[in-house]
Amino acid sequence: MAENNSSAPAAAAEAQAAQQHQQGQGGRGPRGNGGRPGGDRRRDRRPEVAPEEKQFDERVVHIDRVARVVKGGRRFRFRALVVVGDRKNRVGIGISKGADVTAAVTKATESAKKHLVTVTLYKGTLPHEAEAKVSGARILLKPASAGTGLIAGGVVRTILEVAGVKNALSKSLGSTNKANTAYATIVALRSIEPAKNWVTTTAKSQAKKAPAKAAKSEE
Repeated sequence: MAENNSSAPAAAAEAQAAQQHQQGQGGRGPRGNGGRPGGDRRRDRRPEVAPEEKQFDERVVHIDRVARVVKGGRRFRFRALVVVGDRKNRVGIGISKGADVTAAVTKATESAKKHLVTVTLYKGTLPHEAEAKVSGARILLKPASAGTGLIAGGVVRTILEVAGVKNALSKSLGSTNKANTAYATIVALRSIEPAKNWVTTTAKSQAKKAPAKAAKSEE
């Protein structure tokens, strides 16, 4: 009886020590949650914010560092050329300067959104060819059949892509300055007219109506 009474407290002490050891080892949360139990619950409380769909496709075409000579030396700034379009029929370009690249890009993007141009499209291509000249840059744009793609390079390709043109041919016939090339491309796109405004269409319709009226008057 004495042996049983002495072994009972020892067994209870061992059981308590094992329980404390188990709590010290397994009482913590899984790794990666900061060692706290229920770490996943705090993450679940955060509301899920759906990403906003951008209305415009913004492309940074060129970033250049410019310098201004002042009394104390040179003051360097950054100039950004940004193209913005909705891939349907609107496109715009903006050029702005800033103290850093981020500021220049932001200002150029806002400027491009304020000067959007509506482009006339016909079955994913241009209704007719167009040519424009700005300073030393001269750009020629031509329509292309379905499946051709965009045969263009540099700034012209970027502008046509964000404008929603899928098939077109282009050729740069002058300066390679990116700013002038971009402005020349915009001028060429603005000069495109839909088929209903073509002078040739009106002339042909009038030519067909004239003989019919003459025949009726003779009768």
